[in-house]
Amino acid sequence: MEVYKTISELRAGILLKEDIYGKTKYPIMRKDTELSLEHIEVLQAFGVKRVKVEERVIQKDMPDSEKTAPMNADEVLENIPVSMYQLRKEYNEAVGSYKKEFSYWRAGQRPDVPKVRAFVIPLLEKFIKQKKMLVMLNDFSNPEEYIYHHSVAVGILAAAISNQLGYEKGDTLQLGLAGVLADCGMAKISPAILEKTAFLTKEEYNEVKKHTLFSVKMIQDTPLLRQDMKLAILQHHERLDGSGYPRGEKMSTISIYSQILAVADVFHAMTSERLYRVKHSPYKVIEMIKEEEFGKFDIKVVEALLRLVGNLSIGTRVKLTDGEIGEIMFIHRDNPLRPMIKKESDGVIIDLTAHRGIAISKIVE
Repeated sequence: MEVYKTISELRAGILLKEDIYGKTKYPIMRKDTELSLEHIEVLQAFGVKRVKVEERVIQKDMPDSEKTAPMNADEVLENIPVSMYQLRKEYNEAVGSYKKEFSYWRAGQRPDVPKVRAFVIPLLEKFIKQKKMLVMLNDFSNPEEYIYHHSVAVGILAAAISNQLGYEKGDTLQLGLAGVLADCGMAKISPAILEKTAFLTKEEYNEVKKHTLFSVKMIQDTPLLRQDMKLAILQHHERLDGSGYPRGEKMSTISIYSQILAVADVFHAMTSERLYRVKHSPYKVIEMIKEEEFGKFDIKVVEALLRLVGNLSIGTRVKLTDGEIGEIMFIHRDNPLRPMIKKESDGVIIDLTAHRGIAISKIVE
């Protein structure tokens, strides 16, 4: 007989009779799974309250050769198809690998591009398929190791944006790799400057701006990056209005690949917590890029980013920057990042187009 049971009522041997989703797109546990104690621990870890099960215990009279040892909790989690847990685990491993490589660059070695490519490309491919995870990249980062997180995240965002724009897979992965290596030249900047917990002086900032030239010099001999990707690394801090660096290039002299890296770079930087600056909401940052930074970035690239991380829908629960939680009731076609929200606390509907001081902070499951 199939019944619903709370997690506390479950016991080993019961059959699961429905796919279980733990705030994830894909099931964390499949229908007809025979529950072990470790499975039950995983359900608890994901906050699952009750599940549909078959009210009988599987008999254990099968031959020993056909029995399989129960998986521990980590093994169960690792078998969840492209779950947030697994993706974050692989992301953190890539950040750790990048940090190790960065220490070699500081010691004077040139980047081992094949090695970087080996741990980055699989991650890029996963994030391209799991686009909803992109808005969570800023939550993965931490201020103490920002420079390593930033490089990996820029590569991921650059690959996702170019994929959204319809580029071929080869271009997409090339640009993702270029994004990861764009700041390798930071290894040549004094650690005292990079690890400073206050805003940089003008002299210190001028020193940091040299990193694009250092980066290009460090990767110029590798055959694994095309010349247009090396140019993108050089130009990823250039701006269409000529306000960027290192050359103050303008408009058509800045390649589209450079623009994709530029948008990925500034988006992650502004949404991440730094030692000297709080992070902004991803939705607020897209607004800032579109409005306050208007004229500096290719609008097609910004719109692609908007479609990737700002794709809101009616009925979605969101948290606002003032701490309120509410449900999206209406989305303005010309201003999708500022919908009408019904607050859960008092039922009042506010229109974010009329409340510019408040923005969506994040989606709440």
